[in-house]
Amino acid sequence: MANGAAYTLSYDLLTDFRPVALLPSNPMLVLARKGIPADTLDDLIAWLKTNSRNASLASSGAGSPPHVAGAYFQSLTGTHIPMVPYRGAAPALLDLIAGRTDLSITQASFALPQVREGKVKAYAVTAKTRWAVAPDIPTVDEAGLPGFYMSVWRGLWAPRDTPAGVIGKLNSAVVDALADPSVRHRLAEMGEEIPPREQQTPEALGALQRAEIEKWWPIIKAMGMRAE
Repeated sequence: MANGAAYTLSYDLLTDFRPVALLPSNPMLVLARKGIPADTLDDLIAWLKTNSRNASLASSGAGSPPHVAGAYFQSLTGTHIPMVPYRGAAPALLDLIAGRTDLSITQASFALPQVREGKVKAYAVTAKTRWAVAPDIPTVDEAGLPGFYMSVWRGLWAPRDTPAGVIGKLNSAVVDALADPSVRHRLAEMGEEIPPREQQTPEALGALQRAEIEKWWPIIKAMGMRAE
């Protein structure tokens, strides 16, 4: 979805595709290396403000969700932290674990094993409610950075000329899959959040898409961010 703000596209993300269904999503976690002398998010922000020249923020590549989240975090907190782009989330997290970078904001399900093993510190989840699989991690509202909401969400679209009957069949297939107990159990184990049934409609996906574009495109453009 960020591509529309970072690139001049030959297609329109809103009018050239028909929404089918919203798929499971995942919040993000504000993480830091173990050695950071901060026990809360407020402490972390205070530390960053006094150590910004020497601190570093790892992301999984320019234009990626962690990159957008990191830039947005800095704008909200008034910090200026050098960003270190990696070729993917895995090397970014590995360097955070090794202490070669100080901070990262990345997809929660990806980082949870390292959080549980105590390899990195988790300060907050970027959601309005606590994450079901790690309820001990506070929300950004509780931790002192209200409104810093961001999730990695997914959806299914089809070409704009797809007949309504086909859209309906595809949507039904998604709804049936997300209602399957074994699928729900596996997704829950991974920390994926299944949207409520009323949000699994094409209309709900279209509304979310428009809302996310209205929220994030001005932010991305104001930052001068380019995907790579």
